[in-house]
Amino acid sequence: MSENNSDNPQPQYPAGVPQDPYQKQPPQYPHQQQAPYQPGPVQQVPPQGYGQPYPNYQLPSEQKSKLVAGLLGIFLGGLGIHRFYLGYTTIGVIQLLLTVVVGIFTFGLVALWGFVEGIMILCGAQVFRADAKGVPLRD
Repeated sequence: MSENNSDNPQPQYPAGVPQDPYQKQPPQYPHQQQAPYQPGPVQQVPPQGYGQPYPNYQLPSEQKSKLVAGLLGIFLGGLGIHRFYLGYTTIGVIQLLLTVVVGIFTFGLVALWGFVEGIMILCGAQVFRADAKGVPLRD
């Protein structure tokens, strides 16, 4: 018996097609040929955490004083003066209006809000560690 069995002929495949029919590759047509992928330049952005300034950030020469803001909150907090000092004008106006309009009926109880905030500023509460521009308060 010869090794060339005529009962089971081997199929003839064109060039470029794998010999195993179970490992087919999609046909490549001339209009579908693509250039090899070449990655472009990678832009690296420095990681920024919450409340952290940029690495080359310089503090302005005039930082607000934590002591002044706290004392303004304790003594004039009902008028929102400490909020104006720190740059939070909207909340300062709200405190001022509430003290003038509602404070008449509550016998100045609205001023307690500013008193508590003044103590929080002096104690270094997380909310009052920086002014409205994000500049940390100086001790």
